[in-house]
Amino acid sequence: MTAPVTAVTQAPPRRLSAEALAVMERFPPRPVPASWAATTADRFTVMRRMLAPPFVPEGAGIRDWRKLSMLKILDWLQLHPGATWQQRWDASGAETAGTADWRDQMLDGLKAAGNYGTWAGELRRRLGTGLAQLIGGDVIRPGLPWLLATTSPARVAAEMGRVRDPAGITGLKALREAAGTGHATFDPAVERIGLIMAAKGGLVADITPGDCIELLDSCLTVFTRRPHHNNQHSSFFYQLLHTAGAFPPSAPATVRMISTKFAGPLTPEQMIARYDIACQPVRDLIIDYLRERQPGIDYSSLNQLAGALGLRLWKDLEIHHPGISSLHLPPDVAAAWKQRLQVRTVRTPDGGEQLIARQSADDVLMIIRGFYLDLARWALDEPARWGAWAVPCPIRGSDIQYKKQVRRTKARMDARTRERLPALPALAAAADRNRKDAAARLAAARAAAPGEAFTAGGQQLRRALLAQPSPRTWAEEPASGERRDLTREEDHAFWAWAVIEVLRHTGIRVEELTELSHHSLVQYRLPATGELVPLLAIAPSKTDAERLLVISPELADALSAIITRIRRPDGTVPLAAAYDTHERTWNPPMPLLFQRPAGLEDRPIAIGSIRDLLTNALVGAGITGTDGKPLIFKPHDFRRIFTTDAILNGMPPHIAQLILGHHDINTTMGYKAVYPQEAINGHRAFIARRRQLRPSEEYRSPSDTEWEEFLGHFERRRVALGDCGRAYATSCIHEHSCIRCPMLRIDPAQRHRLEEIRDNLQARITEAEREGWAGEAEGLKVSLDAANNKIAQADLSAARRAEAISLGIPAYRDIATTLSTPGDHHDY
Repeated sequence: MTAPVTAVTQAPPRRLSAEALAVMERFPPRPVPASWAATTADRFTVMRRMLAPPFVPEGAGIRDWRKLSMLKILDWLQLHPGATWQQRWDASGAETAGTADWRDQMLDGLKAAGNYGTWAGELRRRLGTGLAQLIGGDVIRPGLPWLLATTSPARVAAEMGRVRDPAGITGLKALREAAGTGHATFDPAVERIGLIMAAKGGLVADITPGDCIELLDSCLTVFTRRPHHNNQHSSFFYQLLHTAGAFPPSAPATVRMISTKFAGPLTPEQMIARYDIACQPVRDLIIDYLRERQPGIDYSSLNQLAGALGLRLWKDLEIHHPGISSLHLPPDVAAAWKQRLQVRTVRTPDGGEQLIARQSADDVLMIIRGFYLDLARWALDEPARWGAWAVPCPIRGSDIQYKKQVRRTKARMDARTRERLPALPALAAAADRNRKDAAARLAAARAAAPGEAFTAGGQQLRRALLAQPSPRTWAEEPASGERRDLTREEDHAFWAWAVIEVLRHTGIRVEELTELSHHSLVQYRLPATGELVPLLAIAPSKTDAERLLVISPELADALSAIITRIRRPDGTVPLAAAYDTHERTWNPPMPLLFQRPAGLEDRPIAIGSIRDLLTNALVGAGITGTDGKPLIFKPHDFRRIFTTDAILNGMPPHIAQLILGHHDINTTMGYKAVYPQEAINGHRAFIARRRQLRPSEEYRSPSDTEWEEFLGHFERRRVALGDCGRAYATSCIHEHSCIRCPMLRIDPAQRHRLEEIRDNLQARITEAEREGWAGEAEGLKVSLDAANNKIAQADLSAARRAEAISLGIPAYRDIATTLSTPGDHHDY
């Protein structure tokens, strides 16, 4: 046992989750008794026991130093008061000396007592072996924090496996091969178990879940700085004990159930406490409002509501307007707040900051507007409780452009779907090819000897030489020597292919994908023919409605490969407990399809891992978008692609609605991306159907008289100043007063006529005013304004013609010339 690690007090220790504290109440940690048989023994009995098997190590040199160091530790302990060795250890102050080295404290005590000796310098390095022997013999039981702070927990664990519980430690080590876990993860877990036995006594089978949580709490207290490696806070030892059968069946199946990362749902008080609101009355109001809304909404919506009110609204106001205490915002304060809400700050690659538009601004405005309106409405029912907070809402209806946002989102998602739909077959083919190549490389590597080169999956590699055995298969690049974990590559390639296949053939949500289980595969027998139809049951998720999907042959192949992969040798599918990230609760263990082993437990594949699998698959596929960058697929893109492809291929929208699990068919149609070709074909089909419904006489060939009348209409539209734009079979409704008629389209070449008309009108107006013809002058002025407008139209038309660009429209060939030219008949 060497010096303790220097304690770091700058950061406050982290706390256990509420779930962990609840488990400690159900399975309390074992208390350390005041005394026990080994610690009450006298010095002679302790020496005789410690110098006999199994405590005596092999090798004369080791035995001599262990004996000497143990005797000196007993000498030092006898210098302190106490009736037992444990009382003397506690009185020595070794565990309360902070960062002081207990060995220096011990040697100083022996020197003061005249029992130092000339060999103290060499003995100092050997004292840890003697202390480990006394701990292994259960003579003393140091506390968990002190044991964790020492730099040699492996020595204590080794002593426990040698003298305290050899069968228990050996049984734990036998699980390493079954878990496929490396020494870097497994050995520290065994050391943690040894420390629990050293501090609490007993065997491996005596350890309780409360003991493990107490050790985790001690780790949070001792290791306050960010660890250099994850083993300082690793909880794998809990899973190791659970798999070994040390815990009762009612104990949590995985330590993740009691970790802070997977904590349970927060209360409204805890949600608002995250934002450190200074104004206590407003803080209490928001909490009361959340409690009032909590029964009618799910946890995710409640958390979003707390973030909008606590962070986006009030915390922002307190930052920019310290001391604010009223919901009645002045106009300038409300305007500035709404302006800040529209943008957010992001980091640029060069380390600077940039303001970009906040996509969720309208959503936050709607939530806060609903908050104000709810307070005003509730004030009528309970004025004593809510009346003081009923103030004018700072958000007007015109501030929320929600419909415009929906249209923009729809257009953006449609463009995204159109770009990815043609690339889906290439992605599926690349994922399947990558899966097969990765499996071939893994099989070839396992068949090759260490250091032997092999070629598989289109790549040439070399089996890696490892210093220690590993459950994974490693290979090296012959040129660079870079090592690759082929086991991991094959695992990622398979699950990426599985995710793509299931999503593209079902259109389910990613949450529903993670909840698929072996129980989701059901059968239905047709009453008429007796044929069995395989169905996939989708568990209720967003809409709380279960639905059944017909399994296609391609989907059946993918599901069969998944079940074959996760099935145990006895044919059963392992049970895995999934964490609901939206409700922050743990689901009961189920035979989930998307799961894989992680150490000694089978864990569901998380949604974040599914996104990473898709991203890696796209990078390997080399598929790029219109901008030349790698095309990114998100899990929800497959749902939109499935909807668009199904409706384009003739599936009725109301059937697609049932398959997708939408309550509103408008939601289904919002997922469907409208293609221009589809719109054109649909319009042409509409015209064809309309023609079939209209009277047939309307589509007869016109007579010569009718045709002449039709052509004559266009001839009669020609006037001196241009063309009349009136419709066919209509007469002039302006009594041929063309200069005032808005239907007259001016010919720019007739501008000189308009100038003559304008000059004539001006002269007539002068005459009418001279003669006193007021009515005549008023009518002439209307015509003069119309003439000036027509001149302006002529000038604008001439300017546009001057700026026109020739498009190079092809001209028709002469038919006779075309037919007489050999080899050009295909152009006709």
